[in-house]
Amino acid sequence: MIRRAIISLTFVLGAVSGLVPVAMAEGSGLVALKDRGRLLGWEAVGRLDVGGGYCTAVLIAPDLLLTAAHCLFDMEAKQRRDLSKMNFRAGLRDGKSIADVGILRGVAHAGYDPTGSGARGDQIRHDAALLQLKRPIPAQTAAPFALHSGRMTGERVSVVSYAKGRDNAPSWQKDCGVLGMAQGLIAMDCDVTFGASGAPVFAKEQGRARILTLVSAGVNSDDKKIAYGMELPGLVADLKAQLRAMPGGGNTGTLNAGAKRISLGAGGGGAMNRGSGGAKFVRAGGS
Repeated sequence: MIRRAIISLTFVLGAVSGLVPVAMAEGSGLVALKDRGRLLGWEAVGRLDVGGGYCTAVLIAPDLLLTAAHCLFDMEAKQRRDLSKMNFRAGLRDGKSIADVGILRGVAHAGYDPTGSGARGDQIRHDAALLQLKRPIPAQTAAPFALHSGRMTGERVSVVSYAKGRDNAPSWQKDCGVLGMAQGLIAMDCDVTFGASGAPVFAKEQGRARILTLVSAGVNSDDKKIAYGMELPGLVADLKAQLRAMPGGGNTGTLNAGAKRISLGAGGGGAMNRGSGGAKFVRAGGS
């Protein structure tokens, strides 16, 4: 049974007074997906260039992209980013992408407060955004992933992300663990850093990789590595409704169209780049 690690979840709520850059630790179990063979099956994960920085994002339909809500805001300028200047680079590796598509429209969850004035837990709980691409990416090119139902039968997950120091190819942490799930929050011992915001965390369901959550925040130190995400099913339903309420927003893909067929065996398994602002990674006990 999944441990209800309330103490772990509470830690991040009181640890964010000092935001400092963190680095990916040695021996983190990351596998760089630099060659075509290793990338095969993960093409729906890509780098979302936001202007001055980037996040990680993932396709859930040929024209629908999930990422962290804070990626849509420039915290330093205290304004929303221009979506027309964003670009999704599916399966980017060594400067080449499987597909390179701009953003047509997008929404951050209505419960997300970009001012950061609300409770920290509420920020993470609602830190999800849905973007519609200017054109669909065919499933044969980058097959979208389906959402996980949220009903966990084990504690092992994996993460595919772009991040500081490894922004030219996705990295796959094959195996990390769920520490706790409570009140719409999920804590994991995955090793993440700047750039990994919006990165999909995968759990096995019916033998397939499904998106359990997105990376929103993290704590990284020598003795403590925790990533935080949100429970997704309800948020994505809300986001789809928000997007469809926009002019032209009804012409979007279905949530599970072309669902990914990545299999995870037993034991199988970034926030925004600092230059873009809005990153929510801290060192444990940082100041």
